[in-house]
Amino acid sequence: MSEKLLEVKDMKTSFFIHVGEVQAVRGVSFTVDKGEAIGIVGESGSGKSVTSMSVMRLLQYPGKIKSGEILFKGEDIVKKSDKEMMSIRGNEIAMIFQDPMTSLNPVYTIGDQIMEAIRRHQGLSKSEARKKAIEMLELVGIPSPEDRIKNYPHEFSGGMRQRAMIAIALSCQPDLLIADEPTTALDVTIQAQILELMKDLKDKINTSIILITHDLGVVADVCSRIVVMYGGLIMEEGTSQEIFYEPKHPYTMGLLKSIPRLDLGEKKRLVPIEGTPPDLIKPPKGCPFASRCPYSMKICMEHRPPYFEVSKGHRSMCWLLHEEAPKVKVDTGVKRGTA
Repeated sequence: MSEKLLEVKDMKTSFFIHVGEVQAVRGVSFTVDKGEAIGIVGESGSGKSVTSMSVMRLLQYPGKIKSGEILFKGEDIVKKSDKEMMSIRGNEIAMIFQDPMTSLNPVYTIGDQIMEAIRRHQGLSKSEARKKAIEMLELVGIPSPEDRIKNYPHEFSGGMRQRAMIAIALSCQPDLLIADEPTTALDVTIQAQILELMKDLKDKINTSIILITHDLGVVADVCSRIVVMYGGLIMEEGTSQEIFYEPKHPYTMGLLKSIPRLDLGEKKRLVPIEGTPPDLIKPPKGCPFASRCPYSMKICMEHRPPYFEVSKGHRSMCWLLHEEAPKVKVDTGVKRGTA
């Protein structure tokens, strides 16, 4: 039986601004097992990054975790003090941010920044930390690490900076690595290299990974399980196979149909999701996707659907799965072997 590393239970996070309360995350629950990689996907504003920042306890004013539990190794980190979180953050839970240029300090060398994390959490001497920093740069595929450790961030390319960020995040061998849009600022070739690197590192050091992205194509080959978010809620959750080949929520289907693919003919157009995301200051009382959904019914507008269990581990928040609802079969265009 898999060992649960992280368990998020009914977490609600809001931002209290002058015009009202922005309900960014409205009751999210999911788990991450030890050694597992899961993906959290959705459009901008769906609550993905706020979920990750809540787990890291990095929310700044006016953001606040209103309620819920975040159990890490069985302990609720919502109740921990800032001092206790400092010993966990970077040591047991680490994060890779989407823009390495703004995440790295431009006035310190790459080596100094890796060594800082190692010395803070592991208490090694300067020479021991330097040796470990060189090993980490080598682990993430940076050539001539003995020389590159002396370089500043501006002397690295975008892909190399992201590798350096991963080296910093993994320097204390965390149990959980959260990667927030780690390939957004990179070109397609470098994206593939970074994703392959994350897969290799997961296998080598058994680190659990939460990969956050707006691109379903990014998680296809890395994550065994996918969580689809929209309007601050989880719309659907299942294995990669279930999400790509047997999606049950119209929003998931819409995301799949909007992915560019090489097997599409020249004249085949992508199908966008019409409309805009909901206003989370005044979120809809029903399904947040109802106003954009081509299969929307009256009940969708008036009542938020419960989670329907499609199979073990596969759930979807959609009234179409109710036994009395009309059956809808949608072709997302994704064939087995193409995702």
